[in-house]
Amino acid sequence: MRDAEVNWTGVTRQMEIDMSYAVSRLDWTDTSLGTIPTPRGQLALRASFGSGLTTRAGDPPGRVWAVCDRGPNLKVKIAMERYGLDLLAPLADVPGAKIMPDPSIGPTLAELQIAGDTVTLLRTIRLVDESGHPVLGLPDASSGHVVLEPVFDIQGQPIGPSQLGLDTEGIAALASGGFWIGDEFAPGLVRVDADGRIVHRLVPRRVDHAGIEGGEPGLPAIAARRQINRGFEALALSGDERSLFLAFQSPLAHPDEDAHRRARHVRFWRLDAETGEVTDQYLYPLDRPKSFRRDRMLGPFGREDIKVSEIAWIPDNGLLVLERGSATTKLYRVELDPQSILKPEHLDIRTRLTLEEMSAANDSALPVLAKHLLFSNDDIPEMSADLEGMAFLSPTDLLLVNDNDFGVEGAKTSFWRIRFDDPLWS
Repeated sequence: MRDAEVNWTGVTRQMEIDMSYAVSRLDWTDTSLGTIPTPRGQLALRASFGSGLTTRAGDPPGRVWAVCDRGPNLKVKIAMERYGLDLLAPLADVPGAKIMPDPSIGPTLAELQIAGDTVTLLRTIRLVDESGHPVLGLPDASSGHVVLEPVFDIQGQPIGPSQLGLDTEGIAALASGGFWIGDEFAPGLVRVDADGRIVHRLVPRRVDHAGIEGGEPGLPAIAARRQINRGFEALALSGDERSLFLAFQSPLAHPDEDAHRRARHVRFWRLDAETGEVTDQYLYPLDRPKSFRRDRMLGPFGREDIKVSEIAWIPDNGLLVLERGSATTKLYRVELDPQSILKPEHLDIRTRLTLEEMSAANDSALPVLAKHLLFSNDDIPEMSADLEGMAFLSPTDLLLVNDNDFGVEGAKTSFWRIRFDDPLWS
């Protein structure tokens, strides 16, 4: 039986779910990006478009836009164990070190067409800066006020930062033809035109020695307190395109990493899409680690392993949230209740206690978003791990895709359609 014909129907055993649905895998083949010789054979690179999905108002039915992340990268331990790159051993104890086997492969968009059970790649669009130079997936030199990930080439030599490095994750398509794209590095936001050229960028404002934010346009300085490699991964645009929604991947490391590890909530922001100003801030409660059954079967799994990887706009002021570990993926609906909006003081980097400290202490005074479980893949073991991209094809049809990490560990891209029996909006 072909993968595209595999189908599961039913309601999961989790009593919280009251939606019935059918799940099917769509037909897709990754494009080869070449191979790199290593002591243990070829490192095969594949196209990767699973970091974010979106649809555009006015496009033909089944048209979807996707974004890849920064480019192929490996943890040092995996590079040594899988590919025999023992020359990287001196980097094994470098915190957060990543190996980029081909730094020339960088942030790229893809235009896709869904027809029946098949996904077809129509074209790709490489992101370029204002001068037309390709954007690289290297650490961003303009964001020196945040902790940057150390990056090395396949020979173990350090790779310097880029003047405009992006780790592209979330994507939202504008009816005018451009896109908003979330960046995990800075973390930041970029707006690009229909040809992939950057026309506007928002990064965290800097603070002076007294902790006071600068007055330049940008995101609240508190965004720079994101845990390393846990910036913006989830991005959505309201139906009228007046509001842009962002979700941090994890709790901020604010005021320190201990708060990040212990906090139970993730910040969601609503931005004015015209000015880029944060108008509302919400707290999304993460599930308990023990509820991620597929992940717990694979080994130790803690709160720090839980991530918000995607959000999608639901008309009538709601969001669909993709909360996951690695193997377990859950989909929650949240309503953006005005009573859940946090006080403006919690956007100030100087405020103490911080939201993360209050979250870690389980402060019941914090207003949080109510969440309603619609789907969990814990009862569908055939479904891919590392699901990151998500977009509505219709009020009943949802498209999901995994991030194959450019195939550096042998993973392949898999697109999945969830068809709910009842529409999620009217």
